Amino acid sequence: MDLSEEIQGKRLHDRFDKDIMTTLARCVWVPCPVIIGAGPSGLAVAACLREKGIPSLILEKANCIASMWKLKTYDRLRLHLPKQFCELPFMPFPAYFPTYPTKNQFMAYLESYKNRFGLDPVFNKTVVSAEFDDQCGYWRIKTLGLKQEENEYVSQWLVVATGENADEVVPQIEGMDDFGGPIMHTSSYKSGRLFRGKDVLVVGCGNSGMEVSLDLCNCNARPSLVVRDSVHVLPQEMLGKSTFGLSMWLLKWFPVSLVDRFLLLVSRFILGDTGKLGIRRPKLGPLELKSRCGKTPVLDVGTLKKIKNGDIKVYPGIKRIIRRAVEFVDGRKEDFDAIILATGFKSNVPQWLKEGDLFSEEDGMPREAFPRGWKGERGLYAVGFTKRGLLGASFDAKMIAEDIELQWKPETKNLLPYIQPLPII
Repeated sequence: MDLSEEIQGKRLHDRFDKDIMTTLARCVWVPCPVIIGAGPSGLAVAACLREKGIPSLILEKANCIASMWKLKTYDRLRLHLPKQFCELPFMPFPAYFPTYPTKNQFMAYLESYKNRFGLDPVFNKTVVSAEFDDQCGYWRIKTLGLKQEENEYVSQWLVVATGENADEVVPQIEGMDDFGGPIMHTSSYKSGRLFRGKDVLVVGCGNSGMEVSLDLCNCNARPSLVVRDSVHVLPQEMLGKSTFGLSMWLLKWFPVSLVDRFLLLVSRFILGDTGKLGIRRPKLGPLELKSRCGKTPVLDVGTLKKIKNGDIKVYPGIKRIIRRAVEFVDGRKEDFDAIILATGFKSNVPQWLKEGDLFSEEDGMPREAFPRGWKGERGLYAVGFTKRGLLGASFDAKMIAEDIELQWKPETKNLLPYIQPLPII
């Protein structure tokens, strides 16, 4: 072998070694649970584990905690339920917070929660796949960073905390491309001030659609609301108590059917017949419908009054969209300057989790209903998919931490101060 061949072989060998070391550096062994998502659910699990002396690694695709709350909600948002029903494990809301904390107050609470339990999520890590490796007996979680750099994390436990509201639901309506004006999802809506003096159509009559309509009205826009399906609208408070809290108390003593009849009777007395406003009620009562289908009743914060006064118009479903106008299924056609889609969100779990037992591939929700949907096989868990808000997430978090504690080895626990994620060799 001459000198040139020797040099060429050395360069090839060095490059081969470098490629191997780069691959190894990107593959990280994690000796504790990996939690996907740094929203309230992910933070709750991590805190419950921390209370038991178990660390965790939180991977978050955004650059902040609770990105859904911080980046994809409107300015006037408040918690729909009283604060005592929305607190995370081991830490109540400050006493000076109002009954229904604002968006900024809730974000401040989550920041304090993170700091109190010493949680340190790894941001800007988008999980592109997670699957169980039968050969090594561990979960392999692949991520992409801001610069498309790849990493793989390997762990015995995988906690899915991406939630029910990971991705926007954007319906395909005939003629959307021909409208000629702005069409946005509520995830991009911040304030009605941008629509002052404009005719705006809000599509969807859930809590978001009703509140966005009210916000538009208060900012001197001219909103209209599409109510395609039947929906229960209840007052936020009844008899001086929150409707939710009163419902939970009544359910301790009476069957669901009787509590539903009571709620509808009081609602009719306070709000009137919503059917006359174009808002039909479902045949099932609000609590039974929530239990069977997960459909949450709307808690009215003033929107119905604006509808009664004629400040907010109500329309049925959309037939099609045309240039700067919308044709409805009842034959009416109206001009609009903008359309806001309050069409909700969905789980994105089927896009990246390569597993078909715990989660349904159809809707990305656990196959088992609450309270059994938090645990899968081979160290897989789900938190925040109960359709019961933060109360359901707290329940899941406690159950998951207790289950992992049973598997946590004492010898590993004693080594916690010295453990650092290490490359797999």
